[in-house]
Amino acid sequence: MSIIAVYNIKGGVGKTATAVNLAYLSANDGAQTLLCDMDPQGSSSFYFRIKPDRKFSADKLLKGGKHIDRNIRGTDFPGLDLLPADFSFRNIDIVLDDMKKSKQRLGKILNPLREEYARIFLDCPPNITLLSENIFHAADYILVPLIPTTLSCLALKQLYNFLDEIDENRSKVLVFFSMVEKRKKMHWELMQQLIREPGVMPALIPFLADIERMGQYRQPVNAALPHSLAAAAYADLWREIRKRMVRS
Repeated sequence: MSIIAVYNIKGGVGKTATAVNLAYLSANDGAQTLLCDMDPQGSSSFYFRIKPDRKFSADKLLKGGKHIDRNIRGTDFPGLDLLPADFSFRNIDIVLDDMKKSKQRLGKILNPLREEYARIFLDCPPNITLLSENIFHAADYILVPLIPTTLSCLALKQLYNFLDEIDENRSKVLVFFSMVEKRKKMHWELMQQLIREPGVMPALIPFLADIERMGQYRQPVNAALPHSLAAAAYADLWREIRKRMVRS
């Protein structure tokens, strides 16, 4: 059983689209899958047309147990469940800070779910916070969508440095290229440099209108447009991730 966090320090890099499509593909493999929407914006929840219960909150999330069980919802897709986000998650660091062993709290509440789900995906908010540190400790893999630009490479270095600080293994990190534009020479040049680095996967997700339109049809692109270039790109990425998970 694996916990896969989709994370980047930067926003706007395709994290939610990745989490939604990979969770769908995981369930489509026949693996019981849970997608946890950790971002107060609730974009993953929006894509699946699911709203949290009015009583669900950051405090309830971090209590775990029955509070999580009661709020997990089935999606329209077999084998795929969702734990929706609540806007109160914006205060999750404040709640965590008041708890004992606060850096390990998320792992503690997710571990019981390992018995029910083969894979758990975390759609993570950007920035490095106390929640992020919890996510890094809890996750078996940290999947990083990387737009091939100089600032994105800097953000990746910051992530590696922070993992060193908290004594987490860099080998957890799996990087793939996101929102790649073929017409941009810099994208291809940076990809050629980075592909030699450990943990950087050859699979890439192009910048495509079909992915941007997910907000209109509110489904994974692999469900709505299974024969599209976007669906093929996510399928290739998922195959590469599964290979890496088997090796480790």
